[in-house]
Amino acid sequence: MCGIVGIVSTEPVNQQIYDSLLLLQHRGQDSTGIATADGSVFHMHKARGQVREAFRTRDMRSLLGTMGLGHVRYTTKGAAEREEEAQPFYVNAPYGIILVHNGNLTNTRELSVDLFRIDRRHVNSTSDTEMLLNVLATELQGQITGLELDPDQVFRAVELVHERVEGSYAVIAMIAGYGLLAFRDPFGIRPLILGKRTTEAGKDEWIVASESLVLENGDYQVVRDVEPGEAIFITLDGEMISRQCATDPRLVPCSFEYVYLARPDSVMNGISVYEARLRMGDRLATTIETHMDQGDIDVVMPIPDSSRPAAMQVAQKLGIEYREGFYKNRYVGRTFIMPGQAQRKRSVRQKLNAMGTEFRGKNVLIVDDSIVRGTTSKEIVEMARAAGANKVTFTSAAPPVRYPHVYGINMPSRAELIAHGRRIPEIARELNADNMIYQEVADLQAAITEGTGIGELDLSCFTGEYVTGTVTPEYLDWVERTQLS
Repeated sequence: MCGIVGIVSTEPVNQQIYDSLLLLQHRGQDSTGIATADGSVFHMHKARGQVREAFRTRDMRSLLGTMGLGHVRYTTKGAAEREEEAQPFYVNAPYGIILVHNGNLTNTRELSVDLFRIDRRHVNSTSDTEMLLNVLATELQGQITGLELDPDQVFRAVELVHERVEGSYAVIAMIAGYGLLAFRDPFGIRPLILGKRTTEAGKDEWIVASESLVLENGDYQVVRDVEPGEAIFITLDGEMISRQCATDPRLVPCSFEYVYLARPDSVMNGISVYEARLRMGDRLATTIETHMDQGDIDVVMPIPDSSRPAAMQVAQKLGIEYREGFYKNRYVGRTFIMPGQAQRKRSVRQKLNAMGTEFRGKNVLIVDDSIVRGTTSKEIVEMARAAGANKVTFTSAAPPVRYPHVYGINMPSRAELIAHGRRIPEIARELNADNMIYQEVADLQAAITEGTGIGELDLSCFTGEYVTGTVTPEYLDWVERTQLS
C-alpha cells in the first residue's frame, strides 16, 4: 500500500510534489521519495520516515525541474524497512527511467529468473517495484528503432509489460528528456486519477495521483480515472496522449480502499469514499437489527477515524445515541500494518484512550471499519471493559478478513488473521466481546458500488477469490514462508 503522484508543470515542481505527498501521508509512513527532471537530468532524494522528517531545505533546493514524481510507502514485506527498498527506483537505460509504483506483483519468482537469465538485468533490492522498472526498461529498449522515442513505442512497451507482469500496479515513471508515463494494471485494482489545470498563459499542466483530494488541493480539475490497462504519456511540453494497452481490461477496484485505506474526502473510480462508508453503516445497521435486540445497546461508538461515518449511520438508523468514547493520538501509525504483534499491541494503547465517563455502566456497541489480525480489536474491548462498560458488542463495517491480501496490503499470513478458520462466535470469544457482528460480503459490495456502473470489486481478502486468477494455494504458502522468514 502506497501513495504516488506525478506532475508535469510549467513551474518548478518540487514544492508541488512535497505538498501532494503530505496529502497522501495516510497511505504510507515508512519511507518517502521525490524525483524531478530538469531537462534530461534527474534529481532524487529518498529516506525513511514521514514526509516532514525526510526532506530538508537543502534537499528541496536540489530537486530542480518542472517534471517530477513522488512516493510514500508502507512496508508490506518483512519486519524492517531498508532504505534501499524506498522508492523511486532508477535505471540508466534506455534514456534513463525513474519509477514509482503502488501495488504488489504476484509473479516475482518468475520475473526474477527472467530478468537475470533472459534480460540480463540486475536487481539490487527485494522490491517488486525495481523488478517492474526493469521489465519496463527491457521492453522499451526492444522498441527503439531510431534516435528518437515516440509515444507508439512507449505504449507498445506497456502492452508487453501487461503481458509479463501479474498482480496490482498503478505506475508513474519519468523518461529522461521525453516526458511522464502513467499506467494501471488491466483490472484497475489500485487507484490512479488524472487531472489538469491551465495557466494564465494558456499552457496545460498535468497531474496523476492515487487520490482525487491531491488534485483538488492543487487546483487541478479532475479529468478522469486512468482506465484499467490504459497508459498515459505526457510530454515535456504538456501534450497528453493515451492508449488502451491491455487486451481484455475490466475494472475490479480494491474494496479495501473504500473500507479503510483512502481518505474520506477522495473520489476514486467515480465512487465517493465518504458516501460509500455511510452506506456501509446503513447496511451494517440492518444486519445488527437482525441479530440482536436494540434494547441491549445504550450507545454507539466509532473507533476513530475511518469508522466514524459508518458508526454515525448505524446510530441514526437504529435510533440509538451516538457518542465518542475513544480519543485518538494522531501521531501513531496504523496498527494493522505495523510489523510484529508485540509492536502492534503496544501501539494500540498509545493510539487510543478510553474516556471512562462515556463507558461506565453502559452497554456499548463499538463500530470499527474492519478487523484484520484482531490485536487492536481485543485491546479495544479490554479498554472498554476497564473503563467500566457493562456489555461490549463489537461490529465491523467490513466482512471477516479470512484470506491474505496479495495486492498491496500487509496481510500475508492466514494464521495471523483472526477470522481465518473461525466462526463468528469463536471470534467473539477471542476478542472477549459479548457479541460480534460483521458486515455481509454482498452488503459491502452493494454499499460501495451503489449508483455506479461498476459490477465487480476485488473482495479477495473476504472471499478467497483472487481477481487475477493466478493466485494459487501454493503461491500463498510461498508468500507466508518468505514474509515470515
